Amino acid sequence: MSTTVIKHVISRLHDLGIKDFFGVPGDFAFPIEDTVCENPVLRWIGNCNELNAAYAADGYARVHGMAALSTTFAVGELSALNGIAGSYAESLPVFHLVGMPSSKVIQSDVIVHHTLGDGNFTLFYDLAQKFSCAHAILTPENCVDEMERLISAALRYRKPVYIGLPTDYAEMQLEMRPPRKKILESHRETLSTVVDTILGKLKKAQQACLLPGIQIARYGLEKDVMKIIDKFNLPFSTMLMDKTALDEEHQNYIGIYNGHLLNHHVADYVESCDCIINVCAMNSDFNTGAFTANMDRKNIIYIMPESVQIDDHLYENVILKDVLQGLITCSHYDNKARITATLPQAAKLPEVAGSGKITADYIYSRWQNMLKPDDILIAETGTVSMGLGFALMPKGAKFHNQTLWGAIGWATPAAFGAALAAPEKRTILVTGEGSHQLTAQEISQFHRFNLKPIIFVLNNDGYLIERLLCKDGDIYYNDLAQWDYSKLPDALGCKDWFCTKVTSCEELEEAILKAESCETGAYIEVITDKYEASPLADKLHASIETLYAA
Repeated sequence: MSTTVIKHVISRLHDLGIKDFFGVPGDFAFPIEDTVCENPVLRWIGNCNELNAAYAADGYARVHGMAALSTTFAVGELSALNGIAGSYAESLPVFHLVGMPSSKVIQSDVIVHHTLGDGNFTLFYDLAQKFSCAHAILTPENCVDEMERLISAALRYRKPVYIGLPTDYAEMQLEMRPPRKKILESHRETLSTVVDTILGKLKKAQQACLLPGIQIARYGLEKDVMKIIDKFNLPFSTMLMDKTALDEEHQNYIGIYNGHLLNHHVADYVESCDCIINVCAMNSDFNTGAFTANMDRKNIIYIMPESVQIDDHLYENVILKDVLQGLITCSHYDNKARITATLPQAAKLPEVAGSGKITADYIYSRWQNMLKPDDILIAETGTVSMGLGFALMPKGAKFHNQTLWGAIGWATPAAFGAALAAPEKRTILVTGEGSHQLTAQEISQFHRFNLKPIIFVLNNDGYLIERLLCKDGDIYYNDLAQWDYSKLPDALGCKDWFCTKVTSCEELEEAILKAESCETGAYIEVITDKYEASPLADKLHASIETLYAA
């Protein structure tokens, strides 16, 4: 049985469950795009530019588990690189297919377009390796084995991989044969020692809790961690990056742990625990409340994707899923972990009766109250995510934010990708107008693919998060060109959408009710005062020296 290189690549991605391919067409990538478009079960998702395509693939991978992106050589892949880097930082497997010049051109010294004119055809391939967990330029000879290696790496590390496809090689025939596969397994004796040691720590603990990281969701292990929480009766909290890694309606959820900037009662509980099980959670600046978190390292058990650290000992070659299964199935644990202190209760943002001007307290409370089970909420980097991060999410609802990479403009195309991955669910996008200006053209894609999001554009007359973090908030570089945001959807083809601009609480209430019943996409521009900010955003201003001192 024979096939072509590109058909084999596309077929293997389809085997993984990928049916949508994001990208922008380009001449060196025609074999990729032709193969996708000629396949009746696949769909080409043409984006407005390559950066938007990468962000959309990122959003798609958050919901679907993985995504595929196609760009052309050099100019296309470099445009997408910021989005790819974000997926790398936040552990999202994106298969990046790059159409390259033919092997004959690469091996010659001719000067062609999309190059620096120096005859170097591997420069961009070399650059991309810094932002992928595996990479290869495929040939008819190496295609089968290399593709399996790339897939294995993407699923093992939950990071992007780079797949280079010279135009002539892409359409060459290859002979199918069984690929070489390597199975990743835990070291059995080490695994047994780790599980027993964790159980011993839990038995001795006077007060224990669990901190789940977002990688639990990346690896699809949410149910396993919930079984451990139920088995050992463990309270759990999440940091901002990890919000909704587990169900926030669970009785053992105590709320967001953000160091000592907010939710002091949660911080007091977590930091008084003598056994903290950290499952892949990251102690980054925004996760730890500008490094105000104060957990004693000797009380923390770090369970990571392929290792566990207990006290000063690092146990390697133990796989996350195996560790979780070992704890779930252990039969020699005869008591649930004790909770000796009063357990904090996760609370909703307090309801605020709004009237007149739209305040931060009112709008974040109102957004919280409109959320429904299984909603997909995309919150843009900046003050929006800091306000919504403390909203209590209904069962099955997911909160997505690019907490670590933090590229403004990510949210609009990421929301498109997320909505495309789960069109049966309601997608709500909340973005600031400054971020929105970077990628606003991607709202046209929602209508193109018959998606019906609810989009809020929070217009506070500039880059609010920058105003709060810099020395002089009113300095000119924080100002923006003035757009009529509520008119954008119509200009971009969303002719039947409900679009409006609101300046008061009463108008916002009416607009939300209309958006929820209009059966089309909805786009609401929300006007607030320039410095109207969520409590966390205000707190960060006071912590700026601590935040960047490291």
